[in-house]
Amino acid sequence: MLSHALSPPIPHSTMATNLQLLPIHGFPLSSWKCPKHPQRVPVFSLQPLNPPPPSSPPSPKSILSSRRRASVAHAVKEEVIQSPNSDPALDSKTSPPASSKLVLVVGGSGGVGQLIVASLLDRNIKSRLLLRDPEKATSLFGKQDEETLQVYKGDTRNLEDLDSSIFEGVTHVICCTGTTAFPSKRWDGDNTPEKVDWEGVRNLVSALPSSLKRIVLVSSVGVTKFNELPWSIMNLFGVLKYKKMGEDFLCSSGLPFTIIRAGRLTDGPYTSYDLNTLLKATAGQRRAVLMGQGDKLVGEVSRIVVAEACIQALDIEFTEGKIYEINSVEGDGPGSDPQKWQELFKTAEAK
Repeated sequence: MLSHALSPPIPHSTMATNLQLLPIHGFPLSSWKCPKHPQRVPVFSLQPLNPPPPSSPPSPKSILSSRRRASVAHAVKEEVIQSPNSDPALDSKTSPPASSKLVLVVGGSGGVGQLIVASLLDRNIKSRLLLRDPEKATSLFGKQDEETLQVYKGDTRNLEDLDSSIFEGVTHVICCTGTTAFPSKRWDGDNTPEKVDWEGVRNLVSALPSSLKRIVLVSSVGVTKFNELPWSIMNLFGVLKYKKMGEDFLCSSGLPFTIIRAGRLTDGPYTSYDLNTLLKATAGQRRAVLMGQGDKLVGEVSRIVVAEACIQALDIEFTEGKIYEINSVEGDGPGSDPQKWQELFKTAEAK
C-alpha cells in the first residue's frame, strides 16, 4: 500500500503523500479504455460474482452510471486498545451488531489503510479491499469470512482493472492510496505520484457508481500552496500538484465526498504486522485532534487519528462536499466517540 500526508517543511521519504490539488484547467486527460473483467481473488474462499457488462467512462459525471443502491446503516467506534496478551480470536467480549454498510477500502494494505480495515473489522462493518497483491490481506488481517471481508485484485492505475462488479453493493469508499514524494524504491513499476495520486484517483472516481453514499479521500496539507516555500520543496516531483488534481477531479465528479488532508504522518506504518497488532496500536501521547479548513494547518498527525477521522466522516452528514485538514498533538483525544468527532468537524468549519 501507499502512505499519504506530508510534513510541511521537511521532505521525508516515508511521509504519506495524500495531497489535494486545486483545479488545473486544461490538463490533458489520457484516453479512456474499455474496462476488462477484474480478477476476484479467493483469498477468503469467496464466491465469484457475476459481473455486469463493462462500460467505458468518458468523464467524471457520465461515468457515474446508476447501479444497484444498497441500504446504509450507522456504525462507528474508535481505535481499539487491547492488552498485549489479548487475542481478538479468543476475546470474549460481545461483538458489535453487524452493519449494513459495505465499505470499499482502496489502499488497504498501506500505513493508514490497514488501520482503517482493522477498525472496520473490529466494528463488524463489512469491507471489500482492492489490492494489487491480495496475499497481503491474509498476512495482515488473517482469514476472514466472506460476510466480513472480500478481496479483489486490481490496480487503480489501470482503468481496465476497475470493472463494475467490484463496486456491486458498495455503499461507501475510503481511498488512501499514495506513494513517496521523492524518488525511492517505491517508485518502481511506475508507482509515481502522477500515476498514483492523479491517474489512479481519476480512474477510481470515474468508475464509481452514482448510488454511492460517500467517498472519503485521504490527501495532504499544503496541496493548495505547492508553488510556495517550503511546500515547493516537497512538490519538486509533483506530489502535491498531482494530489490536488485528484482532489479537483473528485470535487467535480458529482459524487458525495469528504476529503481529509493529513499533516506529516506518524505512528507506523504497521505494514509488517498482523491484525492483533493493529488493534493494539495507539496514538501514544498524540491523541488530541486539531482540525481546520483552508489549508492552514501545519504539523504532524498520527495515522491512527487519520484512520478514525475517515471512518467517522462516513456517517456525519454535514461533512459531505467538505475538505478538512487534520493534525494531532499531545493530550486526550476524541477516541471513537461520534459526538466528539462531530464537534471537531463542526468547530473546523467555524474557524
